[in-house]
Amino acid sequence: MIEVTFDQLHGWLVLFFWPFVRITSFMLAAPLLGHSSVPRQAKLGLAFLMTVALGPTLPDMPDTPLFSWASLGIIIEQMLIGIAMGIVLQVMFAVVQAAGEFIGLQMGLGFATFFAPDTGANTMILSRVLYMITLLLFLAFNGHLVVIEILASTFFTLPVGIGGFNPGAFELLVRFGSTIVVSGLLLALPLVGPLLIINLSLGILNRSAPQLTVFNVGFPMSLLTGLTLLMVLMSDIGRFMQRLFSDSLLFMRQFLEILAPLPPG
Repeated sequence: MIEVTFDQLHGWLVLFFWPFVRITSFMLAAPLLGHSSVPRQAKLGLAFLMTVALGPTLPDMPDTPLFSWASLGIIIEQMLIGIAMGIVLQVMFAVVQAAGEFIGLQMGLGFATFFAPDTGANTMILSRVLYMITLLLFLAFNGHLVVIEILASTFFTLPVGIGGFNPGAFELLVRFGSTIVVSGLLLALPLVGPLLIINLSLGILNRSAPQLTVFNVGFPMSLLTGLTLLMVLMSDIGRFMQRLFSDSLLFMRQFLEILAPLPPG
């Protein structure tokens, strides 16, 4: 008869529970796996499989009782690491959504919105199309495999029970949010620039010839020009996305390295 002592059972639970919390927190915060259309059972099942696969290769876990205040602190620590990684990916995908918002407003598609269940707000159609294209490109470039590799490496750079974080890393994460505006404008600039010139020209034409119905001419012209330029942009969007993915994943690695607490003294 096989007998399992409480210490053995506790050791097995500790070996898998805390990594499971970090992986689950990341999946809930990540834009791909954390999407509302993915069932919760699938998320928990995938997190459990990843934990079982990574568990034997992880460093030794802290000798802390699972049902204690110290264990609660470790759980919060693991949740912060997973959520921080998910926020980096959220910022990366928010770049194309912001670009879609900028382009849609200039094309006159501000009214073309629908309710997005994952965000809980109205989203422009063009913004959603660019988001889905970016999601497919991310999978085509094997970005999800790179993210899983980074997640597995965090257990060595940020072991369970590290005891604290570097506060400067969170400030760096907040500054990384500026990528949404900067990169979003860079992506939308080839369309926003010409469309802005067209709108300014139509505004001047309306002032010089008020009897001309500018709205009947301006909207079709802006829409047709925007669609034409969007076709040109789609032919070269892969290079921009590859650069965006590389910079974001490189920042994720650097952020996790900086997140480690500073040595005393």
